[in-house]
Amino acid sequence: MSRRADYSFPNQDVVASSSASPKPALAFTDAIALIVGIVIGAGIFETPALVAANAGSSPLIILLWLIGGAVSFIGALCWAELATTYPHAGGNYYYLRRAFGKNVAFLFAWARMTVVQTGSITLLAFIFGDYATQLWKLGDYSSSIYAGIVIVGLTALNIVGVQQGKWTQNLLTLAKVIGLVLVIICGLFLTLPMEEAATLGQKTSGSWGLSMIFVLLTYGGWNEAAYISAELRNVRQNMVRSLLISIAIITAIYLLINVAYLQGLGVTDMASSKAVAADLMRRAIGKPGAIFLSLLIAVSTLGAINATIFTGARTNYALGQDFSVFSFLGKWQNKNSTPVNALMVQGAIALLLVLLGTLTRKGFQTMVDYTAPVFWFFFLLTTISLFILRWREPETPRPFKVPFYPITPIMFCLICGYLLYSSLAYTGVGALVGVAMVIVGAPILIWHNRQRV
Repeated sequence: MSRRADYSFPNQDVVASSSASPKPALAFTDAIALIVGIVIGAGIFETPALVAANAGSSPLIILLWLIGGAVSFIGALCWAELATTYPHAGGNYYYLRRAFGKNVAFLFAWARMTVVQTGSITLLAFIFGDYATQLWKLGDYSSSIYAGIVIVGLTALNIVGVQQGKWTQNLLTLAKVIGLVLVIICGLFLTLPMEEAATLGQKTSGSWGLSMIFVLLTYGGWNEAAYISAELRNVRQNMVRSLLISIAIITAIYLLINVAYLQGLGVTDMASSKAVAADLMRRAIGKPGAIFLSLLIAVSTLGAINATIFTGARTNYALGQDFSVFSFLGKWQNKNSTPVNALMVQGAIALLLVLLGTLTRKGFQTMVDYTAPVFWFFFLLTTISLFILRWREPETPRPFKVPFYPITPIMFCLICGYLLYSSLAYTGVGALVGVAMVIVGAPILIWHNRQRV
């Protein structure tokens, strides 16, 4: 088999594309808003307590969050090369197809449509529902009702058009960052410094590995930038800049808010807290602080849901472009500059997952278990594709190359492998359901291949 095989997409497998296609409608600042909006979700209000419980000391807590930023930076360097060399609305899907062929790419797109992206949307929607319920309860199934409403509402907003979707994202991200800054100010300046408890070490498990799992989960989502590469103006320059600047912003915010938690609560109270940010705001300004925090988390989660809906539909669009069995997904509406069918299918699947989470009565936890192993498996595979594409297509112009290749991507592969192992070791039945959904895609792929014969 020749190394110089044709990997261009217009072939007999690909659905004939129309003149409608993604246009460069997103500016540099829009990309930053999307990346920051996806990464800074509700996790930063929950995981710091879990990190503190396992780390056990202030210096180690700060070090772990700094390492999380460094790991994300390493990964972003890998994705920057892929996204600038192969700008495409399919993102990871497109890289996997060029590296491993259409079968692996199909399974990834199927997994993203049925497990990873829709599961992430639903997970965030349940968080929104939990905190919105604290402000206004809608009955026994309040969280699920809110989750369904926000999925329908934001999907409809993105169907209306890319301009409405991106401006909503920019405003939500701005509100989120301003709110986080206020929490940081309250922790640093409106509370008295807490003394460290001498017996803290007896109350923590001292598991650095488990702490890093929570840290990296909270940093997750920056890779979604790959899915806007076909719609980003001056992509070869702006993709690298937006990725690295976004991660710098995120790391700075995460470090500062953890310093604020430690300043206002101390390691002991932080580690034992069930709602660390709420406890901090309550200590700083009383009950109004808790109300403010509920509003902040709701806004933060809305931003993350909107950005995840925006990028997720782009993979579904690419799937429809390349496989006739899903050709209805590969239609782009020029008037609104959106993949309408892809957005609608994604929203419908997310609503079904809301029902699954409601039936299990563990909405958030069920979605974490459901998505994690599948996500880290394909994340590892995408990083490996960087090596394959460098070897197979050496003549392809690369506006940006990963520094210190191959050491940098090897390091990131090892990190992905560790998180894949951890996600299988620490998750429950939900993980099996997620893996099973990926397996369901295999007979669909076989049927598609037979239809071509």
